[in-house]
Amino acid sequence: MKFKINQDHFSNGLQQVLNVVASRSTMPILSNVLIEAEEGHISLTTTNLDLGIRCRIKADVSDTGSITLPVRKLATIVKELPVNEVFLETSDKNQAKITSGGSLFKIMGIGSEEFPPLPTFENRKVFELSQDEIVNMLKSVSYAQSTDENRYILNGVYFNFADEKLTLVATDGRRLGLTGLELEVSEENAGSLILPAKTVAELERLMGKGEKVNIAFNDRQAAFEIGLDESSDSGLVDHLYLVSKIVEGNYPNYRQVIPKETEHRVKIERELMLECVHRAALVTSDKSNSVKIKISKNLLEISGQSTEYGESHESMAIAYDGPEVQVAFNPQFLMEPLKALTKDEVFFEFKDELSPGLFKTLDNFICVIMPLRLN
Repeated sequence: MKFKINQDHFSNGLQQVLNVVASRSTMPILSNVLIEAEEGHISLTTTNLDLGIRCRIKADVSDTGSITLPVRKLATIVKELPVNEVFLETSDKNQAKITSGGSLFKIMGIGSEEFPPLPTFENRKVFELSQDEIVNMLKSVSYAQSTDENRYILNGVYFNFADEKLTLVATDGRRLGLTGLELEVSEENAGSLILPAKTVAELERLMGKGEKVNIAFNDRQAAFEIGLDESSDSGLVDHLYLVSKIVEGNYPNYRQVIPKETEHRVKIERELMLECVHRAALVTSDKSNSVKIKISKNLLEISGQSTEYGESHESMAIAYDGPEVQVAFNPQFLMEPLKALTKDEVFFEFKDELSPGLFKTLDNFICVIMPLRLN
């Protein structure tokens, strides 16, 4: 195998596939990147057996072939090379020679036949969606995923393709984020999956540099083909390919958690409320991690306190003419959805001090937050 490649492109490509690789692996081959040279481009592939990623980069290939090399070491070397033109060629003994300007490296690799192939799909369901829409939807719910390993079914985002829409849900039992997008869903294509948190984080990182993403899934795994714009800085030919195992099991009935009715609704300025909650929470502590929201005629007040640090008080004007209501919440649970949303117009719905609070927008977003005891 022998090729010439632009150093920035090579370095960018390695950065795209690096995240998937575990820092410690029982199988040495899983610490390596599979490099395959074909006419006009090279492919870089990494996997940890749960999640795999491949990207293609333009290259001037004189001899086709493949090898696997230690990805972290290779990424460090390529980043430090002195000139923009990089030459890589392999010998029979799974060794790669890398030259650039006055630099020469010889790196030991492992034969590509030992590299586990990315799975191919049978009986799959396929959807083409906008990257911007999907990445915004993921960000608007992913903060609510559970990190509790014992509740592994909640360690991810639930995708449901049904009833002419795609619904995304995440919950950890104390708050729930839900968002929807109208979509043509045929009977054959309807289905659902739970995407693991690590895959969700990778998608949020990788998407948004192009227009379309193709999602394909069956009952064991999901694949995302992410198109990239020619103008994006990545230097990738046309796409990234991400394939992931899905969380096995049935997602709980999230609709039970969403209150059928709340008695009061106020329109809030998202950024203003975010700032007020953030400041009010500055005096809270691990022991008393709550802020109190008091809603009275045309006024929303947010206060925090702890024996260690003292008290805080914030107020903002709202249009409200109902009875006075006080509810306490974990401040983080209020701030995360407000941070994740892009719309300025957000509605806060509530009933009494024992009932959940809800953030809603006009475009199919709901966040349910369980209250804390008022002390």
